[in-house]
Amino acid sequence: MQPWLTDLQQLLAHGDAAVLVTVARVEGSAPREAGTKMIVTRDSARHTIGGGHLEWKAIESARQVLKEGMRMSHMRRLERFALGPSLGQCCGGAVVLAFERLDVADLGWISSLAKRVAAGLSTVRSVSFGPAPDAVMLSEPEPGVESADCLLWDGAGFAESSSLLTETIAPRDFAVVLFGAGHVGAALVRVLGTLQCHVRWVDERDAQFPPPELLQAWNVTIDPNDAPDEAIDQAAPQTYFIVMTHNHTLDLDLAERILRRGDFAFFGMIGSLSKRKQFEHRLAARGIDPAQIARMKCPLGVDGIEDKSPEIIAISAAAQVLQAVEANAHATLAA
Repeated sequence: MQPWLTDLQQLLAHGDAAVLVTVARVEGSAPREAGTKMIVTRDSARHTIGGGHLEWKAIESARQVLKEGMRMSHMRRLERFALGPSLGQCCGGAVVLAFERLDVADLGWISSLAKRVAAGLSTVRSVSFGPAPDAVMLSEPEPGVESADCLLWDGAGFAESSSLLTETIAPRDFAVVLFGAGHVGAALVRVLGTLQCHVRWVDERDAQFPPPELLQAWNVTIDPNDAPDEAIDQAAPQTYFIVMTHNHTLDLDLAERILRRGDFAFFGMIGSLSKRKQFEHRLAARGIDPAQIARMKCPLGVDGIEDKSPEIIAISAAAQVLQAVEANAHATLAA
């Protein structure tokens, strides 16, 4: 789920008005890419379009739109910000920001979009700007278009009218199956709980898991399972598998089952170089293709981080997963 969508639904359902700020266009170097969003209310700001003076000015403009929109439905505005001399930011480029005042009347399209994103469907959102803007429109993307993008069509110039913002909102969540609820597994779940992913957290030891009310991670499903290999069989293609159980024999069995699937996006396992060498021999003896074994990331984590504390291992492991997410996304776009 897109976090900004969840927050918008909650705010508007409680009767609050909010301004959705979108980076509509990027010219040169900028803190965030086109399509990045922030939500501004009368007394708070959620998410970020890059911080610094730009964000401070954006919040100021958004609250002006919030105020002016009390007398006008579909209050919207486009503003261009040069990031160098005028704002004192070293990026040197410029951004056009789109401001949309939203209230309970917008819950319909927001709920529809949220349902589509939750179902894994890409959606085109079209927003007009001008004296009498149309309602937000949702539509299907062109066949074969799945990746996110954001385009601002100027017309006669966005300061005049007739501008149209069209963005393809694509689900960016990735699926993770994490085996092991020990200290490192618990630390890793806390990191993954802040990312746009869905985590199935598997361990046969029920008592190892924290109470659900203490987990505080909307995207984590706890799975106390005496047959953890079921989670491998049930996982979708392009799942990210992470193995860090308390039992080397179980690790080996899980590794074999993951590698036999072959359609995973990532497979990482906690351990040492000596553990990897032992597993390479044992997996080869079980008939696993050496090319598949080579895809196993063990030791888990990015190079150059040697500290063995659970929290640092977790951060290092999460960073390696994110490297794989980025690499897979680029490979998909290049295909």
